[in-house]
Amino acid sequence: MSLPSTSLPELALLFLRLGSTAFGGPAAHVALMEEEVVRRRGWLTQQQFLDLLSAANLVPGPNSTELAIHIGYARRGWAGLLVAGTCFILPAMLIVMAFAWAYVRFGTLPALTGVLYGVKPVIVAVVAQALWSLGRSALTTWPLRAMAGAALGLGLLGVNELVLLFAAGLAAGALRWPTLAHKQVPPALLKLVGAVAALALLPVALGLGPGPAATPGGAAPLGLLPLGLAFVKIGSVLYGSGYVLLAFLDADLVQRFHWLTQAQLLDAVVVGQVTPGPVFTTATFVGFVLQGWRGALVATVGIFLPAFVFVGMSTKLVAQLRQSPLAGAFLDGLNAASWALMAAVSLTLARTALLDLPTVALALVSAGLLLRYKVNSAWLVLGGALLGYGLQQAGWL
Repeated sequence: MSLPSTSLPELALLFLRLGSTAFGGPAAHVALMEEEVVRRRGWLTQQQFLDLLSAANLVPGPNSTELAIHIGYARRGWAGLLVAGTCFILPAMLIVMAFAWAYVRFGTLPALTGVLYGVKPVIVAVVAQALWSLGRSALTTWPLRAMAGAALGLGLLGVNELVLLFAAGLAAGALRWPTLAHKQVPPALLKLVGAVAALALLPVALGLGPGPAATPGGAAPLGLLPLGLAFVKIGSVLYGSGYVLLAFLDADLVQRFHWLTQAQLLDAVVVGQVTPGPVFTTATFVGFVLQGWRGALVATVGIFLPAFVFVGMSTKLVAQLRQSPLAGAFLDGLNAASWALMAAVSLTLARTALLDLPTVALALVSAGLLLRYKVNSAWLVLGGALLGYGLQQAGWL
């Protein structure tokens, strides 16, 4: 199938808008990208999108940002890689810097309760629509559906996401093995498993895990270089959700270096969670609090730089995997597990978003507008934010 061409300005405009409006964390970002890139613009097929999503799940760093970088490379090569990733990060960074300036200036955060109250139910509807759409491409056979169901249950129980991804991939490969005419493991698959294993074990080998390692005495020397290196390390070894990011930040910036207090760290994480774009812009807030706008830029570049490197190294490997029947089956298993991981996060989001009758009604109305009238989700998010803010001002919350 011939896919439409994409210009760099088109990539830039899309990801600038997503970086400005994509609330709700990685699962929501993936849903919004699927809506825009697959269903609205036809830049990628569902299968290509799922393969890139699985590739993003396999390497450390911010998964939704890595997916944006993958999409940019798939459409316009190295230039697209840089444009898509940078444009997704930039608006979120500027928004978080504004919050950080207000925090440093006034010592508190603006009230965001109403905005979140209205936005979260809309995000639940957007993610549910994406799960339905992606599930039709990822879960095409009963074995893949069974793997996804098992991965969903184990994910809700807290089993490590890498374990679930590889278990599903290996199970799908094992089911395909007896049907292969040439029973040989392709080199691309061995490279993938070896590279991911090395990245996953790197924190253990170098002692970089989020364990207690406080330095005796006062705080460690603080400067732009130590700050940047601290965030490069975190971006290079961090798998998992924003809760894992919190553990790493607490271990390094609070316990080890004594640069932040616990209260400042929690405020930073709140801002990263409630603003649009990548959750890892928490680093922007921390950098601004510690070293002003220069610190914000250094911390942001530090935590996101490894994502660009990892995606650049893995792009050709993903394409090679689809050329082998065995590796293709492995990717199908990864896609089923990726769908399950997204579903697990979505269920958690729904529990925190659907709090009462108005939020349930808002989610149902949003779902109806998305499915029946194909309303752009950005308008629904904006409408939810305004409605939530209005209810807060009226004293409803």
